[in-house]
Amino acid sequence: MKSTRILLAVAAIASLTACTKDTSTPKTDADPSTVKLLAYDAFTPEKGIFDDFTEQTGATVKIITSGDTGSMVSKAILTAGKPEADVMWGIDNTFLSRAQKANLLNSYEPVDEGDVCVNYDKKWFAENKVPVPTTLEQLAQPAYKNLLAVQDPVASSPGLAFLLATISQLGEGLWQSYWKDLKANGVHIAPDWTVAYTQDFTHSGGKYPLVVSYGSSPPAEAFYSEDWTVAPTTGVIEATCFHQIEYVGIMRGTSNPNIAQKLVDYLLAKKFQESMPLSLFVFPVNKEAQLPKLFQDFAVKPANPLTLKPEDIEKNRETWLDAWRSIAL
Repeated sequence: MKSTRILLAVAAIASLTACTKDTSTPKTDADPSTVKLLAYDAFTPEKGIFDDFTEQTGATVKIITSGDTGSMVSKAILTAGKPEADVMWGIDNTFLSRAQKANLLNSYEPVDEGDVCVNYDKKWFAENKVPVPTTLEQLAQPAYKNLLAVQDPVASSPGLAFLLATISQLGEGLWQSYWKDLKANGVHIAPDWTVAYTQDFTHSGGKYPLVVSYGSSPPAEAFYSEDWTVAPTTGVIEATCFHQIEYVGIMRGTSNPNIAQKLVDYLLAKKFQESMPLSLFVFPVNKEAQLPKLFQDFAVKPANPLTLKPEDIEKNRETWLDAWRSIAL
């Protein structure tokens, strides 16, 4: 199973990193003084990180946020060819095929990577003397009834990643039964990551000590705490992790292709890439970028995360989501 996951991950990255170019774009920009960057709500770059870009190009970066990744892509499809922005940030390997099918982007490249994983509240489990689950299958057992919060996979990127993790782990035919068991076991379905992690999770004052989040949640917790040296109370269940690759791309129909390309180049360059671990809490794809110690100490990057081939996601996504709706909603 592990060797299969590795091969699938390699195949996924090889397939998805292909970059398409539109050679028909105009040579001059309509408004070279501003470049608009479309991103999901959780896009929180380091303060002042675009100052160098503005100094180098004369263009100001305007960030437009549009919900979770799924919502961002759905809204962008409605204006395909006449985009509200020049560059899109954060479309991932679970939604990329939708963008490809709608011809949203002139070009795209991987910009960061990480893993969507079930997180757990160490303090809650210790105080309640409940053993921490170590597998996906255990989450459906009576010992973990009413303890798990997940996101709606229709609109949420981590929600879809978790659904795909269950499909990758259990296979066709069995994942549906698993979700029936999860529902019977009181799984809570939140609309998006923000609600699930910052409201429903016990670490944030909610009532669910298990939540779908990221392998980088622990360093994020440490970063926002008063003492970086104290180990985070949020843990990661590695066997539940699904590998996620995020992309940045120039939107088809932009009137500013030249400055858009400069922004993409800037986002892939070392300085911005090194700013991401402690602002966006993702791993850089630029091999020259160095990870800060906090991220090295606490971020989880599984050796063998779950994954699926992008062509399988594209072929089956709507069927899988329809089946999920009939079970979970």
